[in-house]
Amino acid sequence: MDKFSLIETPLKDLFVIELKPIYDNRGFFERLYCADEFKSILKKPIKQINHSLTKMKGSIRGMHYQLPPMAETKIIKCVKGSIFDVAIDVRKDSPTYLKWHAEVISENNSKMFLVPEGFAHGFQTFENDTEIIYLTTEFYSIEHESGIRYDDPAVNIPWPLKLSVISEKDKNLPLLKS
Repeated sequence: MDKFSLIETPLKDLFVIELKPIYDNRGFFERLYCADEFKSILKKPIKQINHSLTKMKGSIRGMHYQLPPMAETKIIKCVKGSIFDVAIDVRKDSPTYLKWHAEVISENNSKMFLVPEGFAHGFQTFENDTEIIYLTTEFYSIEHESGIRYDDPAVNIPWPLKLSVISEKDKNLPLLKS
């Protein structure tokens, strides 16, 4: 039995992974990652697994990415609450350069977002105390860290909620024109 479906988005190489939980009278079981099953969709192995808690509804984290040679693919799963999860294509040679795509990822919908190298990633929380885990194919490197400001007019993401909290670092990410 297949453990997941890989669903294409309008942006090349950006996918939604729809998990196929197994339910019984105890609840459910779903496999988030299996190296053997994911070897066809990941170019590099998973090197790090991160967990974040965002306390306030309407908070935004992002838009982050790492530059080569530390560019990373991320697989995002919301394990508590729900998020408006966004990826922006920042590959300058891509036909979808600076286009973005968003998905609602929640603890209830068995979806994960596969954000490939060359995409900035961020999210806004729909609920208080939202938690996500994300698997990455590279180690975090402060020297290769980059990002795009969440409200950059060149991208024009219509965040669904009024912004409640954002970090100073994210608030001060550069605009693309600068």
